[in-house]
Amino acid sequence: MNQPIGDMIDPSQIPEGFSAVDPSAPAGAASQQSQMPQKAEAEARKQAILEQALTIEALERLRRIKLVKPERAVKIESSIVSMAMQGRLPGKINEGRLIEMLEGLIGGERQREPEAGKISIQRKKYAFDSDEDDDDDEDLM
Repeated sequence: MNQPIGDMIDPSQIPEGFSAVDPSAPAGAASQQSQMPQKAEAEARKQAILEQALTIEALERLRRIKLVKPERAVKIESSIVSMAMQGRLPGKINEGRLIEMLEGLIGGERQREPEAGKISIQRKKYAFDSDEDDDDDEDLM
């Protein structure tokens, strides 16, 4: 019984001036339902462009990247799609060219945020730790 109210009512039974939209539904729910097919269609077009613009190996690598770093994959995908739409792709992008594009993207991210991706290790100091050169642990026995 999780059907929307609009699906349970016959449209011919709705009085003039009324609609079958559920008033308890969140605002914009009807527009979200109409946007879902548009989003799916746009995603299908994007995938079709990527399949034409990338070799099989590059497409597989992009899908693996999408599993690990979805934000980077989206940036690369949009870049490739825009290049394809503008006619700036001389041919199919192979795996090596995709790696170069990723390195350029990562390099740009590091220039904007040099601390991003940097790992710093801070070791804890203990009371019996010493900074002396004779650290032979004889004092512990």
